Amino acid sequence: MKFGEKLRDLRKKNGLTQAELAEKAGISLRTVNYYESGTTYPKNREIYTTLANILDVDVNYLRNEGDEFITRASERYGYRGAKQAEELVAEIGGLFAGGELSESDKDAVMQALQQAYWDAKKENRKYTPKKYRKDSD
Repeated sequence: MKFGEKLRDLRKKNGLTQAELAEKAGISLRTVNYYESGTTYPKNREIYTTLANILDVDVNYLRNEGDEFITRASERYGYRGAKQAEELVAEIGGLFAGGELSESDKDAVMQALQQAYWDAKKENRKYTPKKYRKDSD
């Protein structure tokens, strides 16, 4: 289940409207709407903690490996990086549809593929013109 789906389910379970959740979390109604629709993810990691406290769940339930990966890709490589990361997470999810791997094995595969993504992005960086490079590495 993706972050947006979890957020919507928990908000409804707690009897909150999007506006009420937004007010309690100190974010805009539009932001809550974007989170729930899967359009965006929290860029600030503290938002996960704030939402978890409001919804009375463990922060790790809201934040999963795929969401964090997408957020980091967005921070490093912008919209295009986020889209590539989302596609990778979706494709990886398809690999696990058979249900033959344990959760720890799935996590290991996910982490290995994400590391391969970061390595490929770093390696391909040398082909990016300097004026377009983000020197955050």
